[in-house]
Amino acid sequence: MKYFPFFLQLDKLPCLIVGGGSVAERKLDLLIKAKADITIISLEFSDYILDLARETNIKCVKQEYSEKILEGNKFNFVISATNDISLNERVAKDCKKHNIIVNVVDQPEICDFIFPSILERGDITVAVSTGGASPVLARVLRTKLETMVPGSYGKLAEIVAANRIKVREKMKKFSSNKIFWEKMLNGKFLELVLSGKNEEAKQFLDQQIDNFDEDIANQGEVYLVGAGPGDPDLLTFKALRLMQQADIALYDRLVHPSIVDLIRRDATKIYVGKERDNHVVRQEEINELLVKYAKEGKKVLRLKGGDPFIFGRGGEEIETLADQKIAFQVVPGITSASGCSTYSGIPLTHRDYAQSCIFVTGHLKEGKLELDWEKLIQKNQTIVFYMGLVSINIICDQLIQHGLSKLTPCALIQQGTTNTQKEYISTLKDMPTVVKTEKPKAPTIFIIGGVVSLRDKLKWYSTSALD
Repeated sequence: MKYFPFFLQLDKLPCLIVGGGSVAERKLDLLIKAKADITIISLEFSDYILDLARETNIKCVKQEYSEKILEGNKFNFVISATNDISLNERVAKDCKKHNIIVNVVDQPEICDFIFPSILERGDITVAVSTGGASPVLARVLRTKLETMVPGSYGKLAEIVAANRIKVREKMKKFSSNKIFWEKMLNGKFLELVLSGKNEEAKQFLDQQIDNFDEDIANQGEVYLVGAGPGDPDLLTFKALRLMQQADIALYDRLVHPSIVDLIRRDATKIYVGKERDNHVVRQEEINELLVKYAKEGKKVLRLKGGDPFIFGRGGEEIETLADQKIAFQVVPGITSASGCSTYSGIPLTHRDYAQSCIFVTGHLKEGKLELDWEKLIQKNQTIVFYMGLVSINIICDQLIQHGLSKLTPCALIQQGTTNTQKEYISTLKDMPTVVKTEKPKAPTIFIIGGVVSLRDKLKWYSTSALD
């Protein structure tokens, strides 16, 4: 993080602007709105600045800049807003000498602070910064946020502010306050305000305050959430919402780091990943942790790669929760077979190639892979193996032995839907050699069937999305 973001109360705080032209104009409106005590030093002033000076308390001082102006540290911060690069650099140097923070317009490399792109919705302020790398990009991002945060959020903040003390006085437990507002801001109350039904929203809020049951509200809950195959854009809206509500997050090895970063910043994050022959935390211990934290009244996120109910042992985890009478929600995710095949241009079903698809685990148990091989070999059927990298020799050999053509096309997809995705295309006979030579890395999905032959024609991610 190049610049640390914080919001500063500028009311009556003395600041100095060096420069009285168009560059200075761009900063004035924000500073005036924040009620800063503004002094501008320049030999010339634009008409716009002179008009503002007559209407506000801005002090325009007609003189050349000199270091003496900074003596006594009477200014809390300085903005150098001239077209003279050498003058701007001198101002920055002088400010650092006098321990005054400085902003030099369009020269972020010598700034102590920078101005973000700002979105305002009443008392709500959203600031976007690129660390000075691209102010235009910051403005583009702000524009996107404007569509996501409508003007009615300002009214929402107003109603919430007017009821904060009332809610706080109602609650006996400190945690109840947060729980109450999380409920209000993710349900009917929010929808009423966003729909412009402010009076109805206030009445509903009053009812909820009066009827709020702290004992029930403070009970813990577990969110079993599917994180999908890797690309964070494939998360569901519900998954994102619950990820932002969690107090504790337990996440697996297969959850991509970019998705872990989307968990609520102040949540406690616990890695419980399991690899072949290296279980950081045993499944029984994970189950116990879910129960423990939920009984402490925590909102517990159990984040699993793919879909939690497809080779994710999600059923085992919620069985334990159900036995302990702990509330839980399950949020499906895009399973790895679907995500990886789609990002590789391989449809799992196709009218001309496959009318069915079967998902199979390739996980070895005591060095063996006990499967109903005859059932897997059906006409016009796609076979998808999860966790099949280590057992790929056995898979290919057994399928051939049980009647599947050794020339059947197959694809091994490494780290699908991410920017490290790689596809290995071969035949059932040659894939073990490909794996031995290329040494692909887990996680992988192994797809077998005629649909693989469509990959060269239908692939899109590697040729378009990454360009």
